Amino acid sequence: MGFLDGLMGNVSEIENGQVESELKDLLASSEKVEHAYKLIRDLIVFTNKRLLLIDKQGMSGKKVEYHSVPYRSIVHFSIETAGTFDLDAELKIWLSGSSVPIQKKFNKTLNIYKVQSVLAEYVMR
Repeated sequence: MGFLDGLMGNVSEIENGQVESELKDLLASSEKVEHAYKLIRDLIVFTNKRLLLIDKQGMSGKKVEYHSVPYRSIVHFSIETAGTFDLDAELKIWLSGSSVPIQKKFNKTLNIYKVQSVLAEYVMR
């Protein structure tokens, strides 16, 4: 992922092992990272139990907000594929009790169908 992609809000896939070691104190003993995506310093992590949205704040990034979303809280979701002129793919997730979706943009090189498939696997159990 280039710096310009990060500034434009694009997300790229990163290694699961790297994320698991970073989140070892946060994950439950039976929880495994399935897929992880990085936006400059922030992370979107799909585990076998929940969706984690990790927001590193401030200049140093030492202050971190961990937003944990159980898959059962997801009411519905949508994807929008990248086009010829619109180079971003987008994922929208609606949570129970909220009318405003969580929105994440992905660069064109990332397979948005794979992200949707991972989410569908856990939401539709």
